[in-house]
Amino acid sequence: MTIVWENDQQLFALAKEKLFVALVGDILDKLGYQHQFLSPKLKPMRNDMRIIGRAMTVLEADFYGDFTAHSEISEQPFGRMFEALDDLKQDEVYICSGSSHRYALWGGLMSTRAMHCGAAGAVLHGFHRDSNEIEKLGFPVASIGSYAQDQGVRGKVLDWRIPIEVDGVRVNNGDIIFGDRDGILIVPKAVEIEAFQGAFEKAATESLVLKALQQGMTTVDAFKKFGVM
Repeated sequence: MTIVWENDQQLFALAKEKLFVALVGDILDKLGYQHQFLSPKLKPMRNDMRIIGRAMTVLEADFYGDFTAHSEISEQPFGRMFEALDDLKQDEVYICSGSSHRYALWGGLMSTRAMHCGAAGAVLHGFHRDSNEIEKLGFPVASIGSYAQDQGVRGKVLDWRIPIEVDGVRVNNGDIIFGDRDGILIVPKAVEIEAFQGAFEKAATESLVLKALQQGMTTVDAFKKFGVM
C-alpha cells in the first residue's frame, strides 16, 4: 500500500488518521534506528492528546539567581526563552532539554503564544505547570508531570534550533516528533519517508492480520502469512 503526500500538512493529517506511534517505531527498528523513543516517563498530559510536527529544539540550563551577571543571557529573565517561543512556526513542536527537574519548563501563557504561532505541541524533558489552563486550551503537551515551581529564578534558555539530547536520543531541529499515550518518538529527517511509508504499509497489513485472527487463524499461521504481529 503506497501512500503519497505532498507536504508536511498532508503527512501529519494522514499519520493522525491511520497510524499510532508504535507502528512508526517498529519501522525505525527495521531501518536500524533502534533508540528513538524518549523515556516512558515522558507522556502527554492527557491520554487523548497526540503530537506530531517538526522539532524546534530548545536548550535549557539551570541558573542560580543572586549573582552579578556577566553575560547577556544571564541578565535576561528566562534567558532567550521568549525569543525561542516567538520563533515557533506552523506545525512545529517546542522540544526542550538540558536542565534539572527542579522547575516547570512550560505553562499556560506559553501554550497560548504557541497556538497563535500555529505550533503543534510541546515536549518537555521536565515538568509543565498551569495544567487546567493548558487542558482548556487543548494544546498538546508532553512532559514528565506537573509541578508549579517556576523556572524564572532557576533556569534559562541558552539557545534554540541546535542539536540537543533527550534521554540519550539525539534530536535535530526539523526531525519529526510523533507522540501519543504510548510514547514520544523522534523520527530522524534522513529516514522520515521510509519510516512513515513503511508504517502506512504495516498498518494496512495489520488490518488483514486482525481480520484473520478474528476468523480463527492462529498467530503462528498469521505471522507466517503476513510477516507482522
